[in-house]
Formats: sequence, C-alpha cells, structure tokens
Amino acid sequence: MKLKGKVALITGGGTGIGAAIVKRFVTEGAKVCLTGRRKEMLDEVARSLPSGAVTTCSGDVSKDDDVERMVKTTVSFGGRIDVLVNNAGIASQVPVADLSREEWQKVFDVNLTGPFLLMKASIPHMIKGGGGSIINIASVGGLRCLSGFPAYCSSKAGLIMLTQQAALDYGRHNIRCNAICPGGIKTEMTEKEFGHLGKMLGMDTDSFFAMISKVLPLQRFGQPPEIGGICTFLASDDSSFMTGAALVIDAGTAVVDTLGATMVDALRRGGIIK
Repeated sequence: MKLKGKVALITGGGTGIGAAIVKRFVTEGAKVCLTGRRKEMLDEVARSLPSGAVTTCSGDVSKDDDVERMVKTTVSFGGRIDVLVNNAGIASQVPVADLSREEWQKVFDVNLTGPFLLMKASIPHMIKGGGGSIINIASVGGLRCLSGFPAYCSSKAGLIMLTQQAALDYGRHNIRCNAICPGGIKTEMTEKEFGHLGKMLGMDTDSFFAMISKVLPLQRFGQPPEIGGICTFLASDDSSFMTGAALVIDAGTAVVDTLGATMVDALRRGGIIK
C-alpha cells in the first residue's frame, strides 16, 4: 500500500499504459481520477475496480475548460491532488516535408501543451497540500530520433525539458517532477502502428513484434503494467529524493548501436552466427 492516502489524476486512463497505471495505483491504496476522451473506455476501467476507489472525467487535455474540469473533479473526489500522471499522447508517422501544420500542431497540443495545462492547474493544489509528484510519460523518442516521427519525437523531447524545468522551479515546494521514457510497449497505439507495418510484410502483429525485438537486450516489447510499477515508485515516498530525472524503460534499446545490431541480425539470418 505504497500510495495509501494519496490522490492521483491520471490522463489517458482508459486504455494501455494509462489503464495499467490506474489499476496499480488503486491496488497500492490511492484514490484516482482517470481521464480520457472516450467515456466508455473510462467507465469500463472504473467498473473493474473497487467502488469508491476511482472517479472519471472525460475530456481533451489540450482544451483549457476540460483541463479545469479534470482538476476540479479530482479535488472534489479526493480533497487534494498529490500525484499527476500526464500519460495522454498521440503519434503521427509523417516526415517533415509531408507533415501539415495542422497535424504538427495537433500532436504538440496533446503531447506537450496538454501536460503543461495540467501541471499549471495542478501545481497550486500541490503547493497548498505541502507537495506532490508529477510524472510525465515521455518516450525514448524524446531522446533519440524515430524515423518518420518528427512531431512525436519533438513533442516528447519538449516534455522532458518541461519536466526538468518544473523540477527546478517547484522543488522548493516539495514538488517532484520526473519523466518516464518508455521504449516499445504493447499498447493499442503501438499495435496499430506496428501492426500496419507487419501486414505490409505479410506478418501478424505478434510475429512482427518478435522479429523487431530480436536486436534488443531483453528481446521483447514491454507490457503496460511494467510502466505502472515505475509510476508507483515515482508517486511514492520511496522516490522522495528524486526529481528532474528522465528514466529510460526500454528493454535496453538505448544501449544498442543500430548499425551493429543490423549487422548481427543479418549474420544470424544467414546462419553465420548463432
């Protein structure tokens, strides 16, 4: 019960990583307000949890009025805000020359402006309550480029810097702010993106995931609950001396040299090495 007595606001809580974080937080004793654009998904997650442990608030994190309503709902439900998890995000696989201004802005509105608005609205409540923990779900794409994802990678890089800026500015109020940079996690969003590529090669989604994971040290994609565990650590007092960090959770992706990995994979396919 590492989060007993804490009140959390989690965005994008209806599916994937967000839903896994909600479930883990409730298991650890927190009261949670889960938000997202699809009310039916939020209600489905809420029904799977103990009565009174969660409340829902549908809305768009890029809209000021919706953000204000999310924060008010959380405070009304739990009396305070101890933890904010900015998990809502979208991707766009379009290279720079083909990317429209509208698509670029849409990605930034959700991935960077949304967390800014939630932080701006939540921090005063955290100060009033004596402190808090902000957890921003960024990406390894915020540290390294993913081919064809300029808007996504740029927005996640900005989120990491926003995280560190808030850590600097609000540490004196006992507010900690850290970012998590996941690598490949099997979610609705990644299955859609990678499943499409798999179909182009005549492979099902799981086979494609397995193929592209072979060059990683752990040789697999992650599962949403594995991010839920890291978030629990950052939300709890176990991480009380930790702020401004960008935690890379990626099966070792960040330590792999892409040229070397491609060469080794080719040699393995050719039967030259095991």
